[in-house]
Amino acid sequence: MSTLSPVRSAEREAFMDVLRGFAVLGIFIANLNGFSWYQESPATGPFLLPEADHKMLFLHHMFIEGKFYSIFSLLFGWGIALQFKRAAANGINALPTVRRRLLFMLLFGFIHVMIWPGDIVFFYALLGFLLLPLRKLSDKTLLITGIVLVLSPILLYAAKSHWQWLNAPAGFLFDTGGKLDKHLLNADFSTDAGIAAYLKEASWWDALKANVSGFFYRYGYLFFVSRVPKVLGMFLIGYALGRSGFYNNITKHKKALYIIIAVGLLVGLPANYYLARYMTYYMPDYWMLKQNGLYQTIAYALGVAPLAMAYVAIFMLAYQSAAGKKILGVFAPVGKMAFSNYLFQTLVGSVVFLGAGFGYIGEVGPVYYTIFGVLVFIVQVLLSRLWLSYFNYGPVEWLWRSATYKKWQVMRK
Repeated sequence: MSTLSPVRSAEREAFMDVLRGFAVLGIFIANLNGFSWYQESPATGPFLLPEADHKMLFLHHMFIEGKFYSIFSLLFGWGIALQFKRAAANGINALPTVRRRLLFMLLFGFIHVMIWPGDIVFFYALLGFLLLPLRKLSDKTLLITGIVLVLSPILLYAAKSHWQWLNAPAGFLFDTGGKLDKHLLNADFSTDAGIAAYLKEASWWDALKANVSGFFYRYGYLFFVSRVPKVLGMFLIGYALGRSGFYNNITKHKKALYIIIAVGLLVGLPANYYLARYMTYYMPDYWMLKQNGLYQTIAYALGVAPLAMAYVAIFMLAYQSAAGKKILGVFAPVGKMAFSNYLFQTLVGSVVFLGAGFGYIGEVGPVYYTIFGVLVFIVQVLLSRLWLSYFNYGPVEWLWRSATYKKWQVMRK
C-alpha cells in the first residue's frame, strides 16, 4: 500500500506559514508573563513601571490572551485536514502516518514540558488523537460542534460552581503537584510568589525537578479553565476550513470574511474589554468559582475565538494583494520552522529569567517584556531566513519529519 510522503516546499501553503509565524509572536509575548513571573505590586526597578505595566497588562488581556493559541489551534486542524485531503487525492490512507506524526509530537512535547511546563505541544498531540475520529463528520457538523465546544466552558463553569465535585480532576492534579513539591523539592508552595522566589535561586537541576510537579499544576490549570473544549473546538473549525478549501477560493468567500471581521470586532472587542477588566480586577473570584468568574468565562467565550478569527480573516484579505504578501511574508520563515522557533523561545525565556540563568524573574514588567519579545522575534525572523536559505527544514521539523516518515529527510538544499 502506498504511504503518505512529506509535503515538498513547493506544495506548502505559504499563507499558513505566515499565519503560523504571527501566532508564534503572540504566543511568545503571552508566555513571557509566565517566564517572568510578573506580579503587580508597588515594587519598582529599571524594568518595572507600575502604572505603564498595569495598562500594558490590560491590553495583553484584551488583544493577546487566548487569541494566539486559538489561531494555532485553528492551523493545527487545518494542517491535518490538508494531509488527509492530499492523501485521498492520491488514493493513500493517511491515518497511520498522521497517528505516527502525533505520537512523535507527543514525545517531543513531553521533552519540552520538562523544560517549560507551559508547553502546548504535548497537549495538542493528545487532543489530536481526539480529532481523528471526529474528522469524518460533515463540514457543517464540524463547524457547529466546534462552536458549541468553544462556548461550552460557560456551562461547565456554571456547573462546577454548583457541583464542585466536577472540578475533581483539576483538584487531583493540583494535589499531586503539591505532593511532588514536598517529595522532590522539600518545599510547600502556597502562592505563585513562593514558586517564583524558589526558581529565582534554583539551579538548573532544581528547576528541572520543579518542572516535574509543574506538569501536574499545568494540567490542573488546563482542566480548571476548560482548555480541552476550547482547543478541540478550534481544531474542528480548522479542519472544516482546510477540508472545504475555503482559503483557495477567497474571491467567492469575501462576504463571509467581512462577516467574520465584523462579528470579531463588534462582538469580540467589547467582550474582550470586559474579559480584561475581570482578569485585571476580579481574577481571585474566577478561581473561587464566584459570580464574577462566570462573567469572566462568558466574556472569554464570546470574545477570544471571534477576535482570533477576525485576525485570521484580516490576514487572509490582506494577503491577497501584492503589498500584503510582501509585508506579511516577513512572518513566513518563522512559521515554516514554527516548532524550532517555539523551542528557541523557551530556551531564551529560561536562560533570561530563571535563577540558573540571568535571574530576571520578578524584575521585568509587561512593557519591557513585550519589547523584549518583539526584539527576540525580529532575531528569529533573521535567523529563520538565514537557516532556510541553506536548509529545507528547521532542526526540530527535520527530526519530526524523519521520525514520522521513517526515513531521514534531505536537510540541505
